[in-house]
Amino acid sequence: MSQHALTSAATANANPSGAARPRGLYSPLIDFLILGGGSLPFIIPLGLFVPKDQAAGWFFAGLVLAHFINHPHFAHSYQMFYRDFGAKIRKGGDYAESLRVRYLFAGIVAPIMLTLFFAIALAQPDAKMLGYGVNAMGFFVGWHYVKQGYGILMVDAAKQRRFFNDSEKRLLLINAYAVWMVTYIAGNRAIRDREFWGIEHYTFDFPDWTFAAAIAVAGAATLMLGWRLARRALTGERPLPANGLMAYGVTLYVWLGAAAAAPVMFALIPAAHSLQYLAVVWRYQWNRERAENGDAVTTLPGGKSVPASTMRFAQFVAFGTVAGFLGFWAIPIFLSAALPYDRSVFGPTAFVAIFWLFINLHHYFLDNVMWRRGNPDVGRHLFS
Repeated sequence: MSQHALTSAATANANPSGAARPRGLYSPLIDFLILGGGSLPFIIPLGLFVPKDQAAGWFFAGLVLAHFINHPHFAHSYQMFYRDFGAKIRKGGDYAESLRVRYLFAGIVAPIMLTLFFAIALAQPDAKMLGYGVNAMGFFVGWHYVKQGYGILMVDAAKQRRFFNDSEKRLLLINAYAVWMVTYIAGNRAIRDREFWGIEHYTFDFPDWTFAAAIAVAGAATLMLGWRLARRALTGERPLPANGLMAYGVTLYVWLGAAAAAPVMFALIPAAHSLQYLAVVWRYQWNRERAENGDAVTTLPGGKSVPASTMRFAQFVAFGTVAGFLGFWAIPIFLSAALPYDRSVFGPTAFVAIFWLFINLHHYFLDNVMWRRGNPDVGRHLFS
């Protein structure tokens, strides 16, 4: 969930019949917990108080969480993006020409370009090119985080019918980008001696004035946004979507800030981010299965019948879990052991690093298309 253009789709499709206002994706309390609020009792204390000698244990816990939360969220994006892919790129279908081109680029051109990049990087006499790939992942992942926080806010605003006007949306986006840029520059200044699956990070040496300027812009944008939202809240004429604003604020100021302050958070925050994503994807998929399967039932071995929509949804989730394991662990570990490459340069797990980088980078391009304005799937299933 990343594109600000989702706003129009949300506005057009949220509760079109004029029925009673939806309460949210699930319920106010559940939405608060899974959209970011549930991470607060863990992220802040861990980020501030975990001793360095315990960081490895928490990092391992983050990897375990990643298998069940983070990795399936990547797999689900592939399941959704490539479903009926031929119809999405075919001329004359339900998809506008501009959207069709975006599907072609993200679905075919982008993965070919990424594959060529990593093939060339692995043929180099040093790991510098892959190191800059790690930096690129940080750039796009941070961008994706803040855009998802904004997208969640827009979804909740549509569900609650508490919309933002164009100037408010513009300020929300400017603030998100500014905070993200501060985090990216801070990361380049701080990360000098860390590795990503045996690949040394390569960072850019941003001058002090760029960091100061980014902080000034982000601070000014935050103050302006706070003033606009406070004024709107105090007038009471247009209530604010509370859970959406919470998700937006937690993403920008807690998750990104905690990651910059405590490296152990790199293993834990992705789980919270992915749970936020899954909240939307699972609601989308559940609505889709119910719409497509209606009252149909599936008979299980033993004669028990269950709704076909429930069975299909369970299969979707199970496939994502298995695919996540294959994509992040089984296949790259096998390739690292089976294929010849210079292990003295790239270490024993080069393909683990490459697969993780590929999936994270490609995920940005997939989301950039799936949640755009004009995508008929969004209005048809997320807001039904």
